Amino acid sequence: MKAQTPYQKPPHEILEILHAPVTPEVVISPTRQHMILVERERYPTIQELARPMLPLAGVRIDPANNGPQRTPQNTGLLIQKLGDHEPRRLRLPDGVRIGAPVWAADGTRFAFARYQPEHVELWVAEVASGAATQVKGISLNAAWNSGFQWMPDNRRLLCRTIPSQRGPLPELPTAPAGPNVQESFEKPAPARTHQDLLKTPHDDDLFEYYFTVQMTLADSVSGNVTSLGAPGLYTLFDPSPDAEHFLVSRLKRPFSRLLTVSGFAREVEVWDRDAQPVHQLASQPSLEGVPIDGVPTGPRGYRWQPTEKATLVWTEALDGGDPKRKVLHRDTLLSLAAPFKSEPREILRLAHRFSGITWGEQAGVALVSEYDRNRRWTRTFLLGKGTGPARLVWDRSVRDRYRAPGEPLMRTLPNGERVMWQTGDSIYLSGPGASAGGDFPFLDRFDLDALSTERLFQCPPGSYEFVVALVNDTPGVQFITQQETPASPPNYRLRGGDPKSQYVELTRFADPTPQLRKIKRQLVTYQREDGVPLSFTLYLPADYQPGTRLPTLVWAYPLEYNDADTAGQVSGSTNRFTTLAGASHLFFLTQGYAVLDSATMPIVGSPETMNDTFVEQIVASARAAIDKAVSLGVTDPERVGVGGHSYGAFMTANLLAHSHLFRAGIARSGAYNRTLTPFGFQGERRTFWEAPDTYIGLSPFTHAQRINDPILLIHGEMDDNDGTFPIQSQRLFQAIKGTGGKVRYVTLPHEAHGYAARESIEHVLYEMIAWFNTHVKNAAPRFNPNDAKP
Repeated sequence: MKAQTPYQKPPHEILEILHAPVTPEVVISPTRQHMILVERERYPTIQELARPMLPLAGVRIDPANNGPQRTPQNTGLLIQKLGDHEPRRLRLPDGVRIGAPVWAADGTRFAFARYQPEHVELWVAEVASGAATQVKGISLNAAWNSGFQWMPDNRRLLCRTIPSQRGPLPELPTAPAGPNVQESFEKPAPARTHQDLLKTPHDDDLFEYYFTVQMTLADSVSGNVTSLGAPGLYTLFDPSPDAEHFLVSRLKRPFSRLLTVSGFAREVEVWDRDAQPVHQLASQPSLEGVPIDGVPTGPRGYRWQPTEKATLVWTEALDGGDPKRKVLHRDTLLSLAAPFKSEPREILRLAHRFSGITWGEQAGVALVSEYDRNRRWTRTFLLGKGTGPARLVWDRSVRDRYRAPGEPLMRTLPNGERVMWQTGDSIYLSGPGASAGGDFPFLDRFDLDALSTERLFQCPPGSYEFVVALVNDTPGVQFITQQETPASPPNYRLRGGDPKSQYVELTRFADPTPQLRKIKRQLVTYQREDGVPLSFTLYLPADYQPGTRLPTLVWAYPLEYNDADTAGQVSGSTNRFTTLAGASHLFFLTQGYAVLDSATMPIVGSPETMNDTFVEQIVASARAAIDKAVSLGVTDPERVGVGGHSYGAFMTANLLAHSHLFRAGIARSGAYNRTLTPFGFQGERRTFWEAPDTYIGLSPFTHAQRINDPILLIHGEMDDNDGTFPIQSQRLFQAIKGTGGKVRYVTLPHEAHGYAARESIEHVLYEMIAWFNTHVKNAAPRFNPNDAKP
């Protein structure tokens, strides 16, 4: 039976939490003197989500205002000086919808976009006066991004605007001129399963119409507006640190039918301040034919070096872009300074694929990272200290959270460029501080000469406090943190380097949902039958009585690991403030359920073959989680359900197909037929033709006749995630229904991979609670899952 029903609401106690006031977001100024408090609405209405939407080359836009499909939900801005507790409200028109505020580097003003139904405006606010004004003559093209950025002079804004002469919208032909044809001759061109691709010449015309921009300079003080060059399909238009040049990337036809916009052909050039080309860096063809997990040949990852006037830095492959080719060096890092007439200078050769560079304040100092695909391993090198070769700084598995050194804290230079904050020969690192006891974030000072670390701050027990930004480094290090506990909401503090020193409260946000404070939470560790360490966070309802066995939800998402040690590492903290929002599975706590949250489902093995034992490993992990919860006396073994979103939904369907551990399942926005993603999925590197048995064996669709326990399928009708087309849930529903299983299939109009509208979220929670109340909480006794066999 198929029908459209009215949106339903979950129980009243869930609605109270779901629609509690939203705590403002904080945006700290580059000078660390002020912060902006951003007020927002948590959920758009379904009417807002139902506005016209046009999907083009993997990007979804609102054709009415040439902005993003989903308008930002920010509704108000307040300016607060650090140390004060009385913010000043920015005067804005009623009912505004605005984008995130963007500070000028000198901290005297900030800009933001205002989203109107028919256009997108540019506004600038002065911190001193608290006044905000619209920049006249600017209609932003926000299809790509916010549509603007500050120039290095902190006065002008470089804007992506709608060309004044772009003409009428291309008309859809009343009849096609002919068939749409694609062809290929022997050269392999594998591609992931993408959504929203261009399909017809009319799509090409629409793409060019909506994404063509006129680059414009707008003076935030005088209001003068001047055009810069001719309109074009600019994906990058970045001023050099000295504002004398622009690094420009512009798309060119023909557009790909297999790839999203990131894979289109393009020209990459350097232009002078008058928008005249002075150097061609690359003429890149379409990325069709680039190997899966490979990279294109020629320059990529191009950017300006932030501490030089106008020096380009980029990467080029030395292996033809093929990750399977055996070579001594896989990538090279190159640079070229203005006037761009000499040969590029090689900075560093890397044995593995380049994965990032972070520049320091001192010229030439940088951290360069590479990624070893075969081992899932990362190494980081230090450049610019001394005249010798690059020095190896860190060397670890990308999954090794316990040895993660943290990320460099950054500062904004007067020209707007971001660099590592340096004090002499030291930088500062902030990280989560993962350990067997959970996360305890830290701040370290890292000596670039000795490669040694000094701990300046670590979150004390009983709380969760992480460093947001440095404020100054002399005479003592001061920094801003965000701190929370299970009983107190996140707030900002100004601290010194000694954790015992006094701190200054910067914000005093109140608890929006005090009814959640009695929820109980603890980290639980245990082992799988093969010895792999596992964990989950156990949540218990506020009124839980010890010794009571509860209906239980296991919520999980599988991850891949090379070895058992990293697979067993603990993630997260039980000292965080519990908040429930969106279609969170934690709302089951309000209905008398225990929740085993983030129950680890590691897939351990070689990256090339790990999925050959995917089913066996998730079943073993699920059984171990249930056994542990039962042994704790909190879980009724006859009333356990499982759920997950996306890859977690794929896991859920497989658990129901290959075990009888659960009474029911909830699978949201998943992919269930892996032959529809034949060129790889998640961590799977082989194609369907290389490993057909694995693709078929892992597809719940091919085992639909074995899904005998009730399963609830939920899917957004406009899912935009690679591989999770709505047809995935549609076909699994039809397969289970056709083979006599118990299944309910709910599709959400206008929703993508994640669910946004208030009505949709309320209805999803209603469906989830009702499904488990029927098939888990109030299910008749069946059997002891300890006796079950996969």
